[in-house]
This record gives sequence, structure tokens and C-alpha cells, in this order.
Amino acid sequence: MSAPSLTPSKAGPPRPPEPRPAGPAAPGGSFARSLRRNLTAHGFLIGAVLCFLVFSWYPMIREFFLAFQKTESGQTTWVGFDNLETVFNDPAFWQAWRNTLLFTVLALVLGFAVPFVVAVVINEFRHGQGYLRLLVYLPVMLPPVASVLLFKYLYDPGYGLLNELFGFLHLPEQQWLQDPDLSMLSVVIAATWMNMGGATLIYLAALQSVPGELYEAAELDGAGLFRKIWHVTIPQTRLILSLMLLMQIIATMQVFVEPFLLTGGAGPEGSTTTVVYLIYQYAFNFNNYGAAAALGLMLLVLLAGFSALYVKLSRAEDK
Repeated sequence: MSAPSLTPSKAGPPRPPEPRPAGPAAPGGSFARSLRRNLTAHGFLIGAVLCFLVFSWYPMIREFFLAFQKTESGQTTWVGFDNLETVFNDPAFWQAWRNTLLFTVLALVLGFAVPFVVAVVINEFRHGQGYLRLLVYLPVMLPPVASVLLFKYLYDPGYGLLNELFGFLHLPEQQWLQDPDLSMLSVVIAATWMNMGGATLIYLAALQSVPGELYEAAELDGAGLFRKIWHVTIPQTRLILSLMLLMQIIATMQVFVEPFLLTGGAGPEGSTTTVVYLIYQYAFNFNNYGAAAALGLMLLVLLAGFSALYVKLSRAEDK
């Protein structure tokens, strides 16, 4: 029998230990992780929902009840449609609606068309679009009060720049905010300058999504700039234009800041009295919260119809 060798045999690398079969998962482990993850998500969601309920839904529901109630000497009574009758019999009611509709029409002519034209012009530039976008959006970043003070300086009948320009061109000077025939137009011009930046950027994004092949085909057919805009640009951005039109209507029907700061709200001979300003008058100057709520409810119903149409068009765009 041979003696055992003292030289260690060459062995391969040590093998890792075989994994042991996993035992049963700790009870409730996955459920606890899912619960913690969902609690965090729902915590953020609940905060947003509570803010929405407190600052949006509760005022609307409260307004609905106030429209049919009257409060005198701390006592609230149900008066039915008396508040609506009071609002209808107020001569300022019809004037406020006429002024609001006039502002809406003028704002659509200027505030809807001008941003689209500016976007088309910016889209034609090959260089410097970033600076132009910043320049157009700059008025939106300014506080509304600062913008209004700027336009009050421009409209001043004594030393305003507009009348200085008119004098230089040998044109008659105007009472921009003191003339009942010009006050609403002056407000619309200021509102258009203050708010056109956002619409311009939206239009510009829509224009840049139009395929360039369509413009090339139109050029081969001999189409000029205006025919390309009419036959290519507008059809390709028709849905965006429709959405922006509805948003413009909804926003302009609620105008308050511009006429309130420029003309004091009512304006000369009530020429800039709007529906929202009349609501403000009822609530804070006449202490008639029922009439203010009734008029607000009318505006709410009207804008709800435009909002429903906006949601329908938005869903069509998503499809």
C-alpha cells in the first residue's frame, strides 16, 4: 500500500454555497410597502383636492344658495327668485352685459388675431427665436398693476406718449380713457398687450409642428405667403385655434382687472362697466350679496357652456 501524498492537490475555486429555499414572506410586508407608497401619493393628492374643494367648489355651492337668499340684520331668509328680479330690473345689468360683449368682441379681433400673426412672423425667423419669444412673453411676467400704470401714462391726455405721437403726426389728440367712445377700446389694447404672450407661444408651438413638406408642396404650386397661411397653416392648426378661441371667450367674459385699474371700473358714463365689476359693486359697495350671487350664477351658467365645449374639443385633440 502506498503512503498518502503530502502535496496538496490542485483544487478549483471554491463554489458558492447553494442558496437555501426562501421561507414564507413576512406577513403584511408587501402590503405595508404598498400602503406607505400609496399613502404618500394620496397625501399629496388629498392636499390638492382639499384646496380645490375649499377655494373652488365651496364658493360655487355657496353662491348657488346665496342667489336665492337675503341677509338683513344678521338674519338669512329664503327669497326665491327675488334677487334675480332685482338684477334684471337694474339698468346697469343690461349695460354691463353690453359692455362685456363689446369687450369680448374687440378682444377677439385684437387679442385672438394679433398673437397668431406675431407667432407666424416669429416662426419665419431662422435665428433669434428664443430672444423674440422672451420679448413677446415679457409683458406676461410683469405685475398687472405695473402694466396698467404704464398704459395710464401712455393714455394721459396731458403728457401721454400717444398724444405726443399724434401731435407729431399732426393728428387730433384724444381723451383715451375719458371719452366713452374710446375708453373700452383703450382697455382692450392694454389687455391685449398684457396677455398676448402666452397665446403667442402656444400658437408658435403649433406652427412648428406643421410638416415642412406641406409648405414645400405649396411653394411648388406657386402659393404665396398668404395662400400658404390660408391653405396650410390654418387647416393644420384649426383645433388649436378653436381651443384658444374658447379660452379667449371664457377669459374675456370675466374681465375685471384692466377696467378697474384703468378707468376705476365704471368708466365715463358707465362705458367700461362689466358683469364682474357689477358683481363687485353689488357685493362690496351695496352689501347686496344675494344680488351679487344671482348675477354670478348667471355668468357661471354661461361660462359652463363654453367650458363644456372646450372640454369636448380638448378630447377631440387628444384623439
